[in-house]
Parts: sequence; structure tokens; C-alpha cells
Amino acid sequence: MNGAQHILEAFHRHNIQTVFGYPGGCIMPLYDALVDDDRVEHVLCRHEQACALAADGYARASGKPGVCIATSGPGATNLITGVANAHRDSIPMLVITGQVPTELIGTDGFQETDVLGMTLGIVKHSYLVERADQLPAILEEAMELTQSGRPGPVWIDIPKNILLEDAVAAPMSTPAQPRAACPDIQDALILLRKARKPLLYSGGGISLAHAEASFREFVECTGLPSVVTLKGIGNPGKHSAYNLGMLGMHGSRAANRAVDECDLLLVIGARLDDRATGRLDTFAPNARLIHIDADASEINKLRSAEVAVRGDLNTILGKLTQALRETPLAISEWRKQCQTWHTTGGFPVADNEEPLAPITGPAFIRQLSRIAPDDTIIACDVGQHQMWVAQHYQFDHPRHHLTSGGLGTMGFGLPAAIGAQFANRESTVINVTGDGSFMMNAQELATIRRYHLPLKLIIMDNQCLGMVRQQQELFYNNRESQINLDDNPDFVAMARAFDIPALKIERTDQVRRGIETILAYNGPMLLHVAIAREENVWPIVKPGGSNKEMIDEIRRPAADKQEKTA
Repeated sequence: MNGAQHILEAFHRHNIQTVFGYPGGCIMPLYDALVDDDRVEHVLCRHEQACALAADGYARASGKPGVCIATSGPGATNLITGVANAHRDSIPMLVITGQVPTELIGTDGFQETDVLGMTLGIVKHSYLVERADQLPAILEEAMELTQSGRPGPVWIDIPKNILLEDAVAAPMSTPAQPRAACPDIQDALILLRKARKPLLYSGGGISLAHAEASFREFVECTGLPSVVTLKGIGNPGKHSAYNLGMLGMHGSRAANRAVDECDLLLVIGARLDDRATGRLDTFAPNARLIHIDADASEINKLRSAEVAVRGDLNTILGKLTQALRETPLAISEWRKQCQTWHTTGGFPVADNEEPLAPITGPAFIRQLSRIAPDDTIIACDVGQHQMWVAQHYQFDHPRHHLTSGGLGTMGFGLPAAIGAQFANRESTVINVTGDGSFMMNAQELATIRRYHLPLKLIIMDNQCLGMVRQQQELFYNNRESQINLDDNPDFVAMARAFDIPALKIERTDQVRRGIETILAYNGPMLLHVAIAREENVWPIVKPGGSNKEMIDEIRRPAADKQEKTA
């Protein structure tokens, strides 16, 4: 087999059935090999960035590695944002790019770029294949690396001549894996039993470890009040009695207050991100810290832990559950207090019943959450709508909530939804986006049409970059700068140009019918939702501020609103 055929053989061996890519000169031998392969479905996106983001969405929704393919030069550089997004959120991804032939490397040949050098900071590992006989072993190692330990993207850059050359695979043997040491949880148990106000703080590491069931069993057994990060939304399930919601910059008052007053913080599968902690020296000031994670580099990185437990989360959670089932925690008063805070300090929103009233973001998302099936997958873009979904949609599983956490990539949602739909062919997949984010990868409407994907698209349109406008209003003396999008195209006409039916709603009395219409339609459909330009996300913490200093809604004088509208 030549190098290209070895790649397809590796896909077969690892049960990779769907890949996302865009062809070009130096990757063409692989595309030639795909012609004779009926076991790998290649999805042609309309931009390489979308290929990477679709592979990311596929991996998040399925729990399996996503694969993206591009050519050298601009093909590879266009992948970079999507790969960086996967790296920041620890998403397993295999990236394969063509490179100029080996004899041209270093000569500034046509479409030559130093992919290895450019991507060192955004991958778990990267390779430049130098000889054809290296490729089979590199493919095996890359597949292992992308999924093991803390997952992440692995990039293989392959010169064109190596894709064409015959390569003999060395006999592959699976080395015996050393048995992982059983993590010691005794110190963690001692701290938990001493605590009077313990709080559970979980993040995206739960789903990365496929530990959702173990986590929920632990929560039900212990009755620990819990908070979640943006990527941890859905960890406890939508019916958990102990979940106080998301913490941090746009978290609930209940969650942030519980963190502020707890005496023990049990962090599982989270990295103490600045958007969650706010100003670090004021975060959980009364609490000792137990940090449980698969990645040793995250422990003690931002805050020292009294007890650190590194290892497989399923194993650790199982041992903790067993031990605490025998001697339950005596925290009934603390639990009651947290539930009171949740009742009074969750994410309140008035469901506007005035039929002719303008649509508000939070009320719309709550209605969507009530109507959509429980297994619906929501792929968000980045901005105000992203926070409204995080605050007001009730997710029953973390893999139902696809969002760009660490990188905050506008344009993520539509390609990620495409990837999620390929991973879950029968599920309802909805891209909730803003007018700014949607325009960043709007070309992928062509991908939806090409593959007849039944995706639902909801554009929450305030004709501006809403989150930037909000921060300019609150923290820059309302000096608006380059956020106006009132020259947006007609989104309904735009969708119809791609043979995707669409409708627009503007009033409260149209919301239910609009949502029910797109969900009932047997195929892709777009819903254009007009919302007020001045609507903000509440509460909010000033960037770099303390979570104790949350800002609630600022009531503008009616005259100001009218003047702004005019």
C-alpha cells in the first residue's frame, strides 16, 4: 500500500467512518484513494475552518475522535482556529494535512507553510512525516495520543511524495500497558467528612472521561450541593435536586454565593478557568480544595490543593461513592441553605405573556427548552445567545450542549452542529447562533443542502455584536465602537437561496408556533428571531473582578431606550 492507502487502512482499523475535509494539490493522493473506498464517508465542507469545527462537533457529540483533512498552505492555516478550539476544550481530533514534497521543504515552494512550527502551541502532539515507512506507526501512535489521558488534537503533516510512495508497515504489537495505580482517596475522605459546607464543582472533564453515570451516582449518594462550569452544564442531569447551576462571570447568584461561603471545594474535571473563578484571590476564600483530574498539569496550576487525586475519574468517583455510602455526610443544614439560595438566586426571567411584546432572549430559550425533545443537541456560537442558553436551557446530558469554552470561537456553532448531526443521525440538532456569529461560517448552508441534513438553525438577531456592545455599555462609558450590524442580509431570503425553508418572528405570540414549526419540519429549517438591540445578559461580573461583585440588570430610563432605538 502507498501512504494514502495506509491512512484509510488506519481509519478502518479504528472504526473511523466519517471525516471532514477539503481537497487540494498536496493532499490529492489521499482523495484519489477515497474514490475506491466505500467504508469512509467524506463530508465536503465549504471552508477548512468549518472542517475542523465540524470534526470538533462530531467528537463532542459522539465521544469519539473527529477527523479533518486539508491540503498544504492555506488549507492547513485555515484549519488552525478550529484545531485551537479543540485544543482549549480538550477535544480528541486527528488532523491530517498534505505538505509539499520533501525535496521542496524549505524552498518556499508553492503553498508551503511550516505547519509543524505554527501549530506547536495548539496541539497535543504533531508530526512531520519524513519517510514513508514511518507513516503506519505514526498513525497508530496519533490515534492513541488523541484519546488517552487528557484528550486533544494531534496533527500529522505528510509530504505529497510520501502519500504516493509504497510503505511497508512494521508488524504492530500492542505493548503491555502498566496497570494504573489505584488512586488513594483517604485524604480526600478525611477532608469531606470534616467539612460542614462542602461544595462540588465539576467541569468538562466528566464527559471527556465518559464518567457521567459515575458522577451522578456520586451526587445522589452524597447529596452534595453542586455548581458547574460552562462545559460542565448537563453533568448532574436536568432533574438533579442539588444543582445550583453555572458559576462565574454569567453564573447564578446562588452558585457564586455557595462558592464564596463553602468551607470545602471538591473540584472534579475542571481547571479553575478565569471565566469561572473571577479574580482568583477572592475565589472560595474560606474553602480548602480537593482537586481530582486526569491531567497532573492542571493540579496546583492556579490554586494549591490541600488534596490532589490524579487518575481515571470513573475509578475515583466509584471509590468515593462506595466509601461515603457507608458513612453519609452530615450536611443537611448546608444543603437546605443552598437550596434556598437556588430558589431565590437562580436565573430568574419573566416569561412575557404580552402577545405583541418584543421577544426577549432568556424567555425564548426557556420556551425552546420546554418544547424541544430531551435528547436535543444544541450547538451554540459565541456571544449573548451562548450565555442565555447556558443559563436557561435545561440540559440532561453534557454531550447535548456543544459550546466553545476556552477559545470562544465565533462561527463555531453551525459547523459543530453539522458534525453533531453526522454523529447522531436520528437526533434533533439545533444551532443557536447570533447574527454576528452566523455570518462567520454562513457558507456551510451549502453543506446542509448537499447532505440533506435535518438541522434546525435559530438566529437571534439584535443587529449588533451584542456581548461586545454590552461590555462597552457597562465598562467603557457606553462608547460604542464597531459593533453595528444593521446592514445584515435578509436571513430568510439567504436560507431560501440554499433551498432551506425559513421564517421570521418578532413578537412574543409568535414564539411557540415558530419553535414548533421548525421542530416539526422534516428537513432543515431556519428561524430568524428578532430581539431588542439593548437587551443584555444578567447577571455579569466585570472582567477581572470578583464573583462577589455581580451586577444585576440596570434599568434604563424609557427615554434613553427610545432615543437609542431612534
